[in-house]
Amino acid sequence: MPDLKDQTISDFGEQWTAFRENPGYYGSADLLADLFGPLLSLDEVKGKRIADVGSGTGRIVNMLLDAGADRVVAVEPSDAMLVLKDNTVPRAERIDYLQVPGDRLPPDLGLDYVVSMGVLHHIPEPAPVVRAAYDALRPGGRCIVWLYGHEGNETYLSLAIPLRKLTVLLPHRLLVVLSHGLEWILTAYIGLCRILPLPMRSYMRSVLAKFPRSVRRLTIYDQLNPAYAKYYTRAEAEALLSDGGFGDVRLYHRHGYSWTVSGTRPA
Repeated sequence: MPDLKDQTISDFGEQWTAFRENPGYYGSADLLADLFGPLLSLDEVKGKRIADVGSGTGRIVNMLLDAGADRVVAVEPSDAMLVLKDNTVPRAERIDYLQVPGDRLPPDLGLDYVVSMGVLHHIPEPAPVVRAAYDALRPGGRCIVWLYGHEGNETYLSLAIPLRKLTVLLPHRLLVVLSHGLEWILTAYIGLCRILPLPMRSYMRSVLAKFPRSVRRLTIYDQLNPAYAKYYTRAEAEALLSDGGFGDVRLYHRHGYSWTVSGTRPA
């Protein structure tokens, strides 16, 4: 049987070859700005050399290029690399494609930024990936990661963790059917969040409400499918980068439910 790391890579390969599109707000630079929050502006991306660890279908790669990045190193270990290349064909000359795990990002690339959005919380041992990011940056370069948070998700986790014990065992097609059914419940909940102060109200109104219903189904599938998912406390999120050698570690509690974390490689 594959180990947990290999199983997670396989899970995402299957997921991103099934859910290939990144429509509307879900694939926009506006959403990238929301992920970065106050830690990094899109203006700071312009003209920079950036690695995206865990590129999936190329969504973040395209966002970075839309924001004006000069060149992007797209790191994706799974079979989704084929989808990534299809989705970035018009810009291929500005992309370096690496079909390797994040801990094999080459050192001494002199990058301005390494970003990893929604990836490290699916890696059982993320420290080698953080160290590889450090080694790939120029002195003064920055690493920015987005992680599932524990704080603000307590009610959700009380429901999701027991459900995941079943859903990680389901075949792909059955999980797709389940995601379609749960999407109706999610859409109703988003509607209630418009009038009631329910848990995760900010995220529901500011993010999920802007997604097409197809992306909401993907969001549900994405929560229920991977073999491994960790929800980071503030202290764990900060330690992830500080233990990897980064200084000036800063955190943003995005919509009160997740963590964006930035660290700088000392000059």
